[in-house]
Amino acid sequence: MSLPLWYSGTQPMPGLKKWTEILGIELTPVSHTEKLVSALGGFAGIVSILFITQHFVGNASALIVASMGASAVLLFAVPHGALSQPWPVLGGHVISACIGVTCASVIPWPFIAASLAVGLAIGVMYYLRCIHPPGGATALSAVMSGAGVHALGYQFVITPVLLNALVILAIALLFNYPFAWRRYPAFLATRRTQQREKAAGRAHYSAIAHEDLVFALSQIDSFVDIPEDDLLRIYELATGRERQRRIDPARILTGHYYSNGQSSTAWSVRQVVDASPGSDLHHDMVVYKVVAGTGRRGSGVLTRAEFGDWAREEVMRDGDDWKRVTGDITGDLPEPGNAQ
Repeated sequence: MSLPLWYSGTQPMPGLKKWTEILGIELTPVSHTEKLVSALGGFAGIVSILFITQHFVGNASALIVASMGASAVLLFAVPHGALSQPWPVLGGHVISACIGVTCASVIPWPFIAASLAVGLAIGVMYYLRCIHPPGGATALSAVMSGAGVHALGYQFVITPVLLNALVILAIALLFNYPFAWRRYPAFLATRRTQQREKAAGRAHYSAIAHEDLVFALSQIDSFVDIPEDDLLRIYELATGRERQRRIDPARILTGHYYSNGQSSTAWSVRQVVDASPGSDLHHDMVVYKVVAGTGRRGSGVLTRAEFGDWAREEVMRDGDDWKRVTGDITGDLPEPGNAQ
């Protein structure tokens, strides 16, 4: 999955940024391919449940658990999330169904039975380490779905709940497997990454010990929907990239664009307008102008060494955005002063 380095070539509006944080709007860029794959996966999961339930039960429209729609969102849109893994899916649905059926059978007041079923399901899922939000809907369905479901009793736990959960897990495994970046369950994706790094001769980054990570998470005292391996991997990629992203001061070229690699309001792009030969890094000067981000329309002069310390990557314009230069760029370079 290819992610752009930044959302636009200008700074985000402070007011808009505040509201996106307050409302919790997810701004992580996701490719159209990823969105399409997720949507197709959701379709495949639900149509498979309907088909198989129809085959084994005979009345899919009445005996499919509506909460499977929510599970489909997790399994196919967030396949590596902690809430999407096999045990949370199976345990969350089956345990919640048992709780819902029990509450419906022993508590004569539907409102109390439904509310207690959801509350108990949350608590039990927490203790059994199988938190799966759709499980709350499964518990609620066991109480509120009417006489047909009540007549099934604990058979409701087997068909449709367990059957539905097994089917959607199988489809998630098969559907996501061809896409190397979203193998399911997350263990497969993690193992593939480790094998690739081992084959490339790179040592696995282990600066954070398991015990330290567990302690850090305990201080947050809230469920974090990212597996431990993914947290370590994110840290490894971020710190490794920071170590690798260094611009050789001797290779700073006139007419090229460079970024400081920062995010949000600290991000900036400079174009080199003129530069002395690179034989003496601490005395040869680099003249630049700021073309995007912080300090836009400004200019300055630094030594090659100072500019190299500031720059983290060479970038190029891509429409209204900027992207990192990942290889040699051929063709004519932009003339100094012609950048917009």
